[in-house]
Amino acid sequence: MTASARRRLEQGLGALTLLGLLAALEVAVRAAWVNPAFVPAPTVVLQKLWDLFARGAVVAPLLETLVLLFTAYFAATLLAIGTGLLMGRFRFVHGLLEPLVEVLRPLPKPALLPPLILFLGLGSPMKLAVVGLGVFFPVLINTVQGVRGTDPVLLDAARTFGHGPRRQLLRVILPSALPMIVAGMRISLGLGLVLVVIAEMLAGTGGVGYLIIDMQRSFRVAEMYAWIVILAVLGFGLNEIFVRLERKAIHWSLVSRT
Repeated sequence: MTASARRRLEQGLGALTLLGLLAALEVAVRAAWVNPAFVPAPTVVLQKLWDLFARGAVVAPLLETLVLLFTAYFAATLLAIGTGLLMGRFRFVHGLLEPLVEVLRPLPKPALLPPLILFLGLGSPMKLAVVGLGVFFPVLINTVQGVRGTDPVLLDAARTFGHGPRRQLLRVILPSALPMIVAGMRISLGLGLVLVVIAEMLAGTGGVGYLIIDMQRSFRVAEMYAWIVILAVLGFGLNEIFVRLERKAIHWSLVSRT
């Protein structure tokens, strides 16, 4: 069996497992083994999903969440890559910034929400800040490690051909570190989605996170689960898109791993 056929088989078995669990939940709710007031039947949630899409109620909250997520994600990623290149390349910069990085990096980013709310309020700046902090550090650490893992032979060859520090950075170090950078970006995308939802829940000013907590408070349970399903599909879709882009961007690294 080829690798692609095995992968399709595994994906098919995974889908069947998920459908089986949903079918079991449906039976449990219909048989009153589970209280439908707290856990509605999957068919009821599916009907709510259909109603949300039919009313066009999905686009605006989803777009608000995505705009916040990607604004913070791309800004923090660019800053992290630039800082990581400098820290990985120059010992002075690394020594200067490492204490600050090691103090802030292990902090759970949701713990920073209270002080951020005090300084920035409940609006978009607070949400952007907490998501940006969550995205920044995985990309930064991976970039530093990727730069430091550059083969010295490649750098010696670049110097032999007369490439200065700038060309070495752009043509040797950055491509060499790119697989590590992309791995950090993939991790950060998931973290960013989690943090933007948490921030929206606390801020109560719009987005998918706000709607989930609002449905829970008003005891519209089926609609709450419908939004959770939308969020799950969003996370799955973003990961799939990223994986496809990763295969195109660093195809040479993925081939060398197989």
